[in-house]
Amino acid sequence: VQLQACGGGLVQAGGSLRLSCAASGRAAVTHAVGWFRQAPGKGREFVAAITWRSGSRHYADYAKGRFSISRDNTKSEAYLEMNSLKPDDTGVYYCVTGSFNNDFDYRRDYSNAGRYDYWGQGTQVTVSS
Repeated sequence: VQLQACGGGLVQAGGSLRLSCAASGRAAVTHAVGWFRQAPGKGREFVAAITWRSGSRHYADYAKGRFSISRDNTKSEAYLEMNSLKPDDTGVYYCVTGSFNNDFDYRRDYSNAGRYDYWGQGTQVTVSS
């Protein structure tokens, strides 16, 4: 297993959850790590991403101000702190890592799911109203 995500669960609206992702093997030797999510009946959408080396962070508009992504290079782990959760945040959250050519390439394409080579198994987040 190259990407192992955990931390999902059931939470009431307004609550918080912290997702963790442990990268190993080739998945850990990448340029950036991030999160995508998929709600029931919908396609996968970008949540947030961060580069391993520089820590450059990017968020989807709906995540700004509520979610925070971070990483621990010493452990090859990434985290997604989610606050003020809403029922619309319900879905399966996937940890991903990708090998961008450089920071410029990453800034241009960080929200493109096709640029991420490794995907974790997903962790379910359910927010009740």
